[in-house]
Amino acid sequence: MTTKAVPHEVIPCDRLPAGQYRDLPEPPHWRKLVGPSILLLGLSLGSGEFVLWPYITYKFGFVVFWACMVGVLTQYFINMEIERWTLATGETAVTGFCRQWSGWAGIFLVCNVVPWMWPGWASGAATILTWEFGGDESTRVGYSIASLLVVGLALSLGPVVYRTVERVQTVLIAVVLVFLLVIFFLVVEPSHVWDMCKGIVNIGYIPEEMELPLFLGALAFAGAGGTMNLAQSDFVRDKGYAMGTYVGRLTSPLTGREEAVGDIGYHFEQTPENMRRWRGWWRAANREHLITFYALSVLSLILLSLISYATTRQAPGLEQGLGFVGAEGDFIAREHGSFFKHLFNWMGIAILLTTELGLLDACARISTDIIKTNWLREHAKWTRNRLYFLLLWVQIFFGVLIMLSDYNKPVQLLVLSASLNAGVMLLYSVLLLWQNNRVLKGALAMHPVRFVALLWACAFFGYFSFVTLREQLPKLWG
Repeated sequence: MTTKAVPHEVIPCDRLPAGQYRDLPEPPHWRKLVGPSILLLGLSLGSGEFVLWPYITYKFGFVVFWACMVGVLTQYFINMEIERWTLATGETAVTGFCRQWSGWAGIFLVCNVVPWMWPGWASGAATILTWEFGGDESTRVGYSIASLLVVGLALSLGPVVYRTVERVQTVLIAVVLVFLLVIFFLVVEPSHVWDMCKGIVNIGYIPEEMELPLFLGALAFAGAGGTMNLAQSDFVRDKGYAMGTYVGRLTSPLTGREEAVGDIGYHFEQTPENMRRWRGWWRAANREHLITFYALSVLSLILLSLISYATTRQAPGLEQGLGFVGAEGDFIAREHGSFFKHLFNWMGIAILLTTELGLLDACARISTDIIKTNWLREHAKWTRNRLYFLLLWVQIFFGVLIMLSDYNKPVQLLVLSASLNAGVMLLYSVLLLWQNNRVLKGALAMHPVRFVALLWACAFFGYFSFVTLREQLPKLWG
């Protein structure tokens, strides 16, 4: 099929090459699209779902659980606006930002690397492993490093990276949800559910004694959070959604066959036939994300927070870090036997390692896209596949160095990562507002309801980021 350049007024091409016109493929049934949102769910399980929100529930009960529900709903709308650009162009949202201003490349590279270089998930999984097998601080560090290396090998040895991650995440998430339901029915009482419902409608209340970085981080991690939401672009492109059909996939340089991966996307003319297909893709993508990301994220947040509330509210003064998770397991053992305690611990290990796998993959993907598209587009030697695996192992190397340092406690690392990522979410919410209204035209632009939702996201993360900075910066200089 003959292609032609996209006009300047449709997709800016003064900073990056112009795209080309191609017809939009036919949309499949939404169930055939399941996958990308499962990966995003795997990223969210080990941060807000298993650690931060259960930790907040242990310390404060359900008084701020309203923010959890608001946060995950806000992320649903943000993620679908990230998908909108990729469905329409086959490019990632970050590439779209760089079309507006080339400086966004360096800014988003920093935003992607710095908040996620802290391996809190590997450290958390290692902590629980020491509870199961015994060991001291050096053992925990050893387990952390070993888990980083195992995850790196898993990502390196699968022929098609996306397919490897999707299969691993799907199996682990299915097992985790089954375990969660078993534990839930063992320990949660109707009164606990009622307390949670009262917290959900307690909108706007924040206890004075609540640390703002913790609250801001939990808002960001009520879902995936930070630049991990931007990875949805990479996932749907590798899955072959809409115009992503014309862009190749990342493959392993060790076991996979090299595929041509495009740096620049495509566009389609808004003919009646293409617009019929667009509406089909948009409906299917929204349904897939609503069910496999939003609904399952809400379910896992509710289940894990209720389990924490039911098992730890009578155990005040726990040690910092993952002490509340240990208290959950001890309660389960006292009431229902040690078998269920071990089941709970291994569920936690699976959740944290699932997140570490998804995080390393997504972070390397985003950095690869930024570097290749903006700075190495003409370098044939540095293919996307080679660049991805280099960045993956560099990230693992720095994770190992951090674990060998003194700053390697899991909850510390998670709160730091989450707080930094909340500011990043404010930044790209503003950019999505501009890009999906001013660059995408006509029927491709945002519906007014979506526009209001993104305005809300900017105000939501902007307010709490400002308040946190105002409170925390004087402490840094003091």
